[in-house]
Amino acid sequence: MISELANLPDISFIENKTLAEVQAKMVADFQSKYKELTGQSYKLMRADPVSLALYAAAVQIYQTMLYVDRKGKMNLLKYSTGDFLDHLAVFKKVLRLDAAPATVTMRFTLSAVRPSAISIPQGTRVSDGNVYYATTEYAEIPAGDTYIDVIATCMTPGSDGNTPEIGTITTLVDPISYMGSVINLEKPTGGSDVETDDELRERVYYAPSGYSVAGPVGAYEYWTKAYNTSIADVKVLSPDPGEVVVEFILDGGELPNAAMISEVEDFLDDETKRPLTDTLTVQAPTTVTYNISMTYYIGKKDKASATAIQAKVAQAVDAYVEWQGTKIGRDINPDELIKRVVAAGAKRCVILMPSFTIVAEDKLPVLGTKTITYGGLEDD
Repeated sequence: MISELANLPDISFIENKTLAEVQAKMVADFQSKYKELTGQSYKLMRADPVSLALYAAAVQIYQTMLYVDRKGKMNLLKYSTGDFLDHLAVFKKVLRLDAAPATVTMRFTLSAVRPSAISIPQGTRVSDGNVYYATTEYAEIPAGDTYIDVIATCMTPGSDGNTPEIGTITTLVDPISYMGSVINLEKPTGGSDVETDDELRERVYYAPSGYSVAGPVGAYEYWTKAYNTSIADVKVLSPDPGEVVVEFILDGGELPNAAMISEVEDFLDDETKRPLTDTLTVQAPTTVTYNISMTYYIGKKDKASATAIQAKVAQAVDAYVEWQGTKIGRDINPDELIKRVVAAGAKRCVILMPSFTIVAEDKLPVLGTKTITYGGLEDD
């Protein structure tokens, strides 16, 4: 959840009442009313049949209170989920994004030079044996040439379309005469599942920035994220007046491929989004490589948990790498790595690399090498 919402104070429509408080109030009310009507005090014991009846009723009443609390919170952006969030989003003219297919650039290569052009029909299918892609437009290899690059779209929307690695989509499903080979020149990107509640909630929050065309930083960020749910971070720059550079990365810090960059640029270049005076460039951020080399130690008092702590430290390092690489322009900060490793149970750690490095606002830190050494047990 974005910090603007996470930092809002929590709201309770039942004043944070607990079941115990409801039960105690019902018992107190019963005893007070009994004395009012009879003039005699009556202290209910826990095993008293009346107490048991009141406790049973309190459970039902408290469930109703929780229902009221939940329904009230469904009207607030911080808490709303599912269909309730969809209806809340409509007030800002925002609809949940459906799953989107991945795209990839395919190279079609002839077995030999041909004296005439070879057609590649729109919808020609290729596959890695598991996932299928189809070309998005008609293409042809001119006479005298041997290959052409064509954009293909996954035939099944969703993040599964992002799984093939470079050079693994090599099966031509629909035969074409004289075609020698097909291969993907890049890893497919852009495949995304149905927009999650957190993703939709963030877009709803920033929706007012998109009421007009893009122009302000927030508007370009809103429209870029509105294209595809797999877009994790956007950086908008203006190196010169009238020039706008939009950089973006995908979930997990993955860089978009050329096909997706082209699609996002076309999406933003629409006259209903881009101001007439803006010259727009969409690109992936350039990367800054950093290495991790560290040794960590575990206190002897945690000897019995040493194996579990080692596993948690490995997870903490991976989480740091993800944190470091999912925000464009985030400084390389070894203090964050130390904090996560110690929180995982290590007594201390010695960081040889990385050192603190200021990262330019248009650069993305990416991991190079990773060397994690367990130094053993130490006295506390």
